[in-house]
Amino acid sequence: MLLTTVHDRADLAATFAADPALHAYELGDLDDHFWPYTTWYRLRGGHSVALLYTGAEFGPILLALSRPDRAAELRALVTELLPVLPRSFYAHVTGGAQDVLDNDYKVVDHGVHRKMALENFAPVTGEPTVTLTRADLADLRELYAAAYPDNSFDARMLDAGDYTGIRRDGRLVAVAGLHVRSTTRRIAAIGNVTTLPEVRGQGLAAVAVSALCTRLRETVEHIGLNVKADNTAAVGLYERLGFVTVSDYQEVSATAR
Repeated sequence: MLLTTVHDRADLAATFAADPALHAYELGDLDDHFWPYTTWYRLRGGHSVALLYTGAEFGPILLALSRPDRAAELRALVTELLPVLPRSFYAHVTGGAQDVLDNDYKVVDHGVHRKMALENFAPVTGEPTVTLTRADLADLRELYAAAYPDNSFDARMLDAGDYTGIRRDGRLVAVAGLHVRSTTRRIAAIGNVTTLPEVRGQGLAAVAVSALCTRLRETVEHIGLNVKADNTAAVGLYERLGFVTVSDYQEVSATAR
């Protein structure tokens, strides 16, 4: 099969718009803010698309996602991608496509994750929230170091006012942010949600996510997120806010042998 690169944003948007809940990240990455860091691949005559994103601080990310009826095509696509993949990368994959990497890469499994989408928003209220800016960057990094060191925070997202926080006595204690957003395609993916360990269990994350969703819904039609499937507390929080499960997928990191 012939591997091709796709450069037509309209073509890609049409492909992903048929299933925005599964492809929220890909649709967001079509935005001008992210587009320069993307390379898109498809097999000639195929439907499935894989994205290699190189704009993350921690390294390249491969997104290779499909519904079960296209799992075989997706595996074939990842197989053809092997010669062009970087020596190390992180990946989100469905349909067992991560197995294709085993001969060429040392693969570390980071577990089953769940894609969720907001369907019936049930907002919650609580302590006042604030919109974070570049002026809050040091406090935000301090919060992540204490509460979520394995995050995928992109400081550029602060420029668009896409992070919502809660402060107590001046200290940032909870935050909800975005991984991607496209106002053109009216889609956003929530991420990097955390609370300081000493104040967990008080509903602060729910308040921050709820406030962020309330603001997003003014300009965004589809709101999604990723969460580890066995993180029952987080899954329950999102379900209470009106998120529903879309699909499970695997997260892995790969390093060339």
